[in-house]
Amino acid sequence: MIILEREDEFLMVNQHDHAQVSGEIAQHWKDEYFIGKEKKQQVILAIHQHDRGWTDLDASPLWNVESNRPHSFDDYPVGPKIASYRKAIDEVEQMDKYAGLLCSLHFASFLEEAEDQPSRDFCSHEKYRQSFLLNELRINNLDYQYHLEILKLCDNLSLYLCLNEPGAKKENEHPFFRYGFPQQFPFAQNKRIHAYWEDNQTISLSLSPFETGLGVSFPFKAVTKEAIRDAGLERAYKKAPVKIRTVTIK
Repeated sequence: MIILEREDEFLMVNQHDHAQVSGEIAQHWKDEYFIGKEKKQQVILAIHQHDRGWTDLDASPLWNVESNRPHSFDDYPVGPKIASYRKAIDEVEQMDKYAGLLCSLHFASFLEEAEDQPSRDFCSHEKYRQSFLLNELRINNLDYQYHLEILKLCDNLSLYLCLNEPGAKKENEHPFFRYGFPQQFPFAQNKRIHAYWEDNQTISLSLSPFETGLGVSFPFKAVTKEAIRDAGLERAYKKAPVKIRTVTIK
């Protein structure tokens, strides 16, 4: 779950819904900026499906007693989080092995410096998977690293839409994004790309690899704190109506 806290409510976005936005963004990546474009559809598949493992967890959100808010993707208990990562990678690999490789690289990068044993076991298992897939697919260039950066930028750009108040000034943005996205590309002279809110429904990028006319929509729920106090998080979440946010990316 992706959480944006307001004074009286939490805006909650399902991980898989966020990933669909990431995939829609990726579909607009210009061919001229897509190294190894013969694999473009496989890359888009990986981006669309990379968070499918969260579907069951997000159906029943958990309350974080320590932070007094719902658990988000960044503080979710490590056991079920890792299980969701593995489920997604396994399922995407069944769809397409190259897409599965990208998802494995993506999730392993989150935990490569973790010291707990479940995370270390996960990374060890995924490194074996990656080695096996690289050999099986006979990949002898580094295009997959470029494709991984595309996945990460599209993932981050979708998170930017979910974690920030629409129209937020740069100094009020989520800390993840105030200094730009960390992914670097030759078309941007390996400099960070920055996003800015022009208004409540429009963001602009300092440099863009995307075709013009890129607009995305995603569902979310605004769950009031009063409803959570009265009924508990899971019941309040299920009763909250679905809303839609639409954003244009320039």
